[in-house]
Amino acid sequence: MSLGNSLTIRPATLDDLDTLTTFSAAMAMETEQRALDHTRLRLGTRAVFERPERGRFYVADLQPDLSADRVTVGQLLITYEWSDWRNAQFWWIQSVFVHPDWRRKGVYRSMHGAILKLAQSRSGVCGVRLYVEGDNHIAKCVYERVGLSPSSYQVYESDFVLPKTHSADTKS
Repeated sequence: MSLGNSLTIRPATLDDLDTLTTFSAAMAMETEQRALDHTRLRLGTRAVFERPERGRFYVADLQPDLSADRVTVGQLLITYEWSDWRNAQFWWIQSVFVHPDWRRKGVYRSMHGAILKLAQSRSGVCGVRLYVEGDNHIAKCVYERVGLSPSSYQVYESDFVLPKTHSADTKS
């Protein structure tokens, strides 16, 4: 099925919170076999809406025909990294998920194109980056097909185990 003009990429709203949470949990399980705490994930997703400097979610909505309701079939999150070298901001694409029924139909390509166009229209944005789980060969192929290339950087991390009561707004 061709998506044609039936696919819309738009900024997510709080009305999308349940879908975003469901999609992010599914993505974590699929790519890393990691079961996320649903309550924490929902709070973390909501926190993006409450503090826009943290990032912005975008969704891909599909309306197969005029008589059908729109269905959200994909998502991604943009977060921000300041580059002192460039005196500008990189946009990081994160939390990418396309519903399995709609993969290989151009949903991610459309989302990526919309984000790239938006980023290029902003004078303070110097590039778009994303990271991908090392063994996710399908995603790597998709990203290369939309024009991304591997960088010379590798990501290192210290992933802390947070207590059950942790909230992003908890004061130290």
